[in-house]
Amino acid sequence: MNPGELRHRITLQRLTTTTNENGFEIEEWTDVKTVWASITNLHGREYYEAAAVQAENTVKFTVRYLKDLDTSMRILFKDKEYNITSIDNIKYENKLMEIKAMEVDLSG
Repeated sequence: MNPGELRHRITLQRLTTTTNENGFEIEEWTDVKTVWASITNLHGREYYEAAAVQAENTVKFTVRYLKDLDTSMRILFKDKEYNITSIDNIKYENKLMEIKAMEVDLSG
């Protein structure tokens, strides 16, 4: 992959639990890392497979290899939130990772 294709900034977040001053637990998303990514919509067979499970808002992010990335995290991109559905260490080379994530519908 041409490094120039990694031209979009995305922020990876993890859900953390903290205790407030009253002793109540609060869950909140905290930033883990901001990285450069290539972003594409699904097309062809991938699109139809996602549509079969009503995941039409699935986007594919490609980033440089990240050791601690997992599906419990989410992605922020252009004021939208995406839940990570799958992660692929491309060819197991520890160079690039392909992340499929579904846009979170905040309308209700």
